[in-house]
Amino acid sequence: MTTAGIAQLKARFSEYLARVKAGEEVVVTEHGRPVARIVPAFDADDHLRELERQGLVRIGTMKLPPGFFDLPRPTPAKSVLEALIEERREGR
Repeated sequence: MTTAGIAQLKARFSEYLARVKAGEEVVVTEHGRPVARIVPAFDADDHLRELERQGLVRIGTMKLPPGFFDLPRPTPAKSVLEALIEERREGR
């Protein structure tokens, strides 16, 4: 973790930004007191790849099987209104 005063950060912003890109955290101070932290942005793709590596998720291919849209749609057993009335009778 690196610490930088506001004036120092403004003068050498590119250098500190390069450190953050490399994964380092920069604490910004004003008169010796911390006022902000600059941290690397969260990368959702990296997070998902790590979860996939651990076997917790499987990332989809965004491809549907052939004929997917030709498959019959499931039909509900009852109407929404009937289900709502039943839930109210049961006290749910």
